[in-house]
Amino acid sequence: MMGYRYLVIPNELEAADGQDHRALLQALGLRHQSPMGRFAVLAAVGTPTLSVQERCVIVGHLFRNDGGLVRDGEDIPLFAAPADLEAHLLGNFWGDYILLQGLPADSSLVVMRSPSGGMPCFYAGQSDRRFVTSDVSAAVSLGLCKKEVDWNHIRHGLTFPYLRAQQTGISGVRELLPGCSLRMGRQATAVHRAWSPWQFVAPGRRYGDALEAAQAVRQAVARAVQAWAEVDRKILLEISGGLDSSIVAACLGQATVEVQACTLVTPVPGADERDYARTMMDHVGFSLDEEHIRFEDARFEFAVSQSSTVPMVGILHYASDKAMEVAGDRGGAASYFSGGGGDTIFCYLKGAAPAADAFKEHGLSAGMTAIRDLATLHQCTWWKAAKLTLRKLRSRPHLLWKADTNFLAPSGVSQPHEHHPWFDLPADILPGDRERIFELIGAHSFKDGVPRDERRPVRFPLLAQPVVEACLRAPTWMWIAEGRNRSVARAAFADRLPAAILSRRSKGSYLNYCGAVYARQKSGMRDFLLGGRLRSHGYLDTAQLERFFAADLPARDLSFLRIFDLCMVENWVRQQT
Repeated sequence: MMGYRYLVIPNELEAADGQDHRALLQALGLRHQSPMGRFAVLAAVGTPTLSVQERCVIVGHLFRNDGGLVRDGEDIPLFAAPADLEAHLLGNFWGDYILLQGLPADSSLVVMRSPSGGMPCFYAGQSDRRFVTSDVSAAVSLGLCKKEVDWNHIRHGLTFPYLRAQQTGISGVRELLPGCSLRMGRQATAVHRAWSPWQFVAPGRRYGDALEAAQAVRQAVARAVQAWAEVDRKILLEISGGLDSSIVAACLGQATVEVQACTLVTPVPGADERDYARTMMDHVGFSLDEEHIRFEDARFEFAVSQSSTVPMVGILHYASDKAMEVAGDRGGAASYFSGGGGDTIFCYLKGAAPAADAFKEHGLSAGMTAIRDLATLHQCTWWKAAKLTLRKLRSRPHLLWKADTNFLAPSGVSQPHEHHPWFDLPADILPGDRERIFELIGAHSFKDGVPRDERRPVRFPLLAQPVVEACLRAPTWMWIAEGRNRSVARAAFADRLPAAILSRRSKGSYLNYCGAVYARQKSGMRDFLLGGRLRSHGYLDTAQLERFFAADLPARDLSFLRIFDLCMVENWVRQQT
């Protein structure tokens, strides 16, 4: 998020290089903000900051639980212990922010990143080059770190795609993951989990019935959407006509802000959802623009942001991002609003886990009802749904995150995977809760695949902390009630959505477009990978790749998506020297 940029460094580091150093900071657009003990907080113009105490600063937007924006640090009470202030913010506020606390006694810095993950946070802990920043390119320019590829992370990312790791692709630089707290001293750093999704799926936190769940989800989503809308005022809504983006549109329809909507159109069927998008826009009274993505708009070799720390912008991301950027420029939007992450937040699980959860927590009657709902949802027989549920009940998952070794040589495989803070599971966790919380790890990657946010922020209101918490408290079987996916969300907004959207079962897909892009560009992709840095490091199984590129792609074979991921990584590593 280039528009919101900050850098935290020790005071002595800020002053060490005199006038040249200060001139470089000014050239980077970073200016000294509030004093914070032995650390200097620098931020770009327009980056929100709040001074809470003499040694405490919040960077980003902070909202009260009622949705009101906090504009004065005096609204936040004083706490002696850093953990107490963290707990207070997590329980009474939400937003996209970083909490910074300087401890004068031992020159330590305590940093907490909000659970939404909307404000980036990277750090390095060397005693003479300590920093915390949203933009690693600023630290590189100041000589605080070097832009050298961490090849261990690349191997890890190839083996465990979309597992959000603390390690980054830049050597020596780590990411503070959403909901985590960092204590950085002169000689050591320590990270712990300040916020946990597991507490919201505990039996004592469950909603008692579907009506209570729907009311809570509706209130949380509406408050998050409207709070962000009041910040930005002029919004480009990215609408597909699917349930998630339509719910965001319905909430924007209740806000007194300027909204322009845009939907993407491809040359092949599958992703063209203009009819649904028009239906929703007519319902809320927003005008709708269309942006067409051509085959030639999808590229596997393109410039990546200098602030990126991991390969996350792929072929489809690039094409859709550029199209939305054009729409944002045309309308002069202050921000983009996206329904990204909605499938995960609204518990769109595709297996039998919800029925298994109902059996485990509420016994035979609830389990039988959930099996019936599962059969209706997947349009299969009751017996098949029961068989799948029994298999889920009997299974004992051993893997926390499944490896993908396809097209990798043995030297390109990383074992074991990095430990994510959410891998510390409570005892007797239900299988559906396990699945949806692990999917939430991947959902945070939505925020990394939108380089258009270098010019205006992309808001993901469905990933806001109160929305995530409200949705987690609704048991998984409630989300398949009456044989409808995302059932709680449908019930929550039944009076705000057109019948065509509310009853829709299909989902748009870019698979036809991606398949056509692969067919047109596979020769170039072959040369790109087989002549690239991943191969020179011995990470690719070149024989398997050669066979794959030489063969025709069978119908419904999605293996080419793995090729897209390899190209994404190759494109990123080529630009890091």
